[in-house]
Amino acid sequence: MTGTERRASASLAAIFALRMLGLFLVLPVFALEAARLPGGDDAARVGLAMGMYGLTQAFLQIPFGLASDRYGRKPTIVAGLLLFALGSGIAAWAPDLTWLTIGRAVQGAGAISAAVTAFLADVTRDGVRTKAMALVGASIALMFALSLVLAPLLAAAIGLAGIFALTGALALAGIAVVIWVAPPEPVVHKPSDMRQVRRGLGEALRHPGLLRLNLGVFVLHAVQLAMWMAVPALLVQAGLAKVDHWQVYLPAVVASLVVMGGVLFPMERRGKLRGVFLSAIGLIALVQLGLWWAASRSGGDGAAPGLWTLGLLMFVFFMGFNTLEASQPSLASRLAPVHARGAALGVYNTLQSVGFFVGGAVGGWLASAHGATGLFAVCGVAMLVWLVLAWPMRVPVLAGPTRH
Repeated sequence: MTGTERRASASLAAIFALRMLGLFLVLPVFALEAARLPGGDDAARVGLAMGMYGLTQAFLQIPFGLASDRYGRKPTIVAGLLLFALGSGIAAWAPDLTWLTIGRAVQGAGAISAAVTAFLADVTRDGVRTKAMALVGASIALMFALSLVLAPLLAAAIGLAGIFALTGALALAGIAVVIWVAPPEPVVHKPSDMRQVRRGLGEALRHPGLLRLNLGVFVLHAVQLAMWMAVPALLVQAGLAKVDHWQVYLPAVVASLVVMGGVLFPMERRGKLRGVFLSAIGLIALVQLGLWWAASRSGGDGAAPGLWTLGLLMFVFFMGFNTLEASQPSLASRLAPVHARGAALGVYNTLQSVGFFVGGAVGGWLASAHGATGLFAVCGVAMLVWLVLAWPMRVPVLAGPTRH
């Protein structure tokens, strides 16, 4: 990587990390803490408040991606982080569940994922872009694991309102990184008018390779969220208290990142990215089969799987997941027309947000109606369908060095 590429990767990974840490800190404690607010005795309304962030994200990813194509990456990212901070402030102040839901909606309105990813693609060469995206993905994975450790401690010390206030402060810190740390953005990506922006969106929506990646990111994140409707219960049945689940997640995440770094980047340099990509999908499908087996043993007469078995399954899952999280946006940015990169990544991130929403809603219904075995069986089938549809994929040839 060049100095500019390292600076861009580190600063944009920091923006993602600051924003995602704020989001993840809320997840483990939201349902319990929100129940204490007026209106919090209605589980359906609590669920709506929780999911509202994903819904507004899904609606606004494409508009923010288009705005970043037309008006620039940095102004769009700053505007999104300001909205996120405003929503965090509303949620911190919220006197009842209605205002908390409004705060979550405003948080989600700051849909900057496409703009940040497009910015990173603008300032990195094709040959190092997967590594740059992997740094972003690693920062998100580590923030998730860290949040599992910190969230219960922060909830006890400052409550849900304090966590939302901290989330807003992290968003403001992200704005400082955008303005003073991130490198200048190139201007070549900006289209001349909105007609060209709309034409670029049409190209992104019709591109077969991008359509395949959009389907993939939807399935990946639907399965990821659905899994967590049942995995914590398996860990509890294996004898690990809820507050100690990070003891499985954190080592699994860290070890998977080490293995991914030693496999993904060398294989990409050798032109083997397609094989690694398809293998990662297959690994997650095998994990779903393993979790189905674990759930069936836990509910039957046989001995329930131990923590080492579940820890190994989590390690394999995160290895596949982090590989796909690094390679998919990199591939999307390389396939997208340069003038429509923000639009293409807006569509990509919209499908990601919809995947989160569907994974939570459908995963919860499957766990309730068919148990953990039914949930993992459906997740496994979804991964196999994706594997079949992804099989014809072609990886774009790496471009030569470019100037920034």
